Amino acid sequence: MDQFYTYKALLFTSDGRPPTVVDLMTSPMPQNTYKNSDARMPHPEIHMDYIAEGIGARSWKYQLVEALDGMNRKFASPYIIFYPVVSRDGMPFPINRTIRDIQGAGYREEHAWRGNIVIAKYKGDTPFASLIDASIADFAILKNYFLTHGAPPVPRQQAP
Repeated sequence: MDQFYTYKALLFTSDGRPPTVVDLMTSPMPQNTYKNSDARMPHPEIHMDYIAEGIGARSWKYQLVEALDGMNRKFASPYIIFYPVVSRDGMPFPINRTIRDIQGAGYREEHAWRGNIVIAKYKGDTPFASLIDASIADFAILKNYFLTHGAPPVPRQQAP
């Protein structure tokens, strides 16, 4: 099982273009990482401009979106938001204009999403063991999330 598989994910580019569906490449994870031997390591860095090269998953972080504010139950198919944290040149990533435009008057620069954002979808309780295809139909839910949620705090960048 040394094959690469792809899943459909949404890409929110930092330059303000509308979100698009992209192929999120995954590779097998070591079996001791997750109890489920089907766990897949996603590679969102392929879609992230200016990201540090050669350090793999250390160049990005992720946040799970299991429900929207006010929901009593979790989504049957939650989301994983991948965001870049280590740039190639040590400079901050550009503010994501697509998400800034969604946030409108609620936008706060100190909580700005930066760089290209890749969003995948999964089923169940183990994100990397149960990825599924996302589609542009997921945009409405994600737009609602971004309306009220800024980016997680990112620690000061270290050299790649």
